[in-house]
Amino acid sequence: MYLNLGDVVKMRKAHPCGNDLWKVVYVGADIKIRCEKCARIVMLDRPTFEKRVKKIVQSAGEGQP
Repeated sequence: MYLNLGDVVKMRKAHPCGNDLWKVVYVGADIKIRCEKCARIVMLDRPTFEKRVKKIVQSAGEGQP
């Protein structure tokens, strides 16, 4: 799975705040994501992240001129 900074991803399980959409804020050996509703930041190792992600909802390049 190829990720860019700013991608919005949908996770398999919802966050306790009720949201399941996250924005990618760091990409490396670990992936850091921020909840779109409550702005909580979570860092996951890449294999765990790839197992928990459902799909990429919005790519970082979309919607920009």
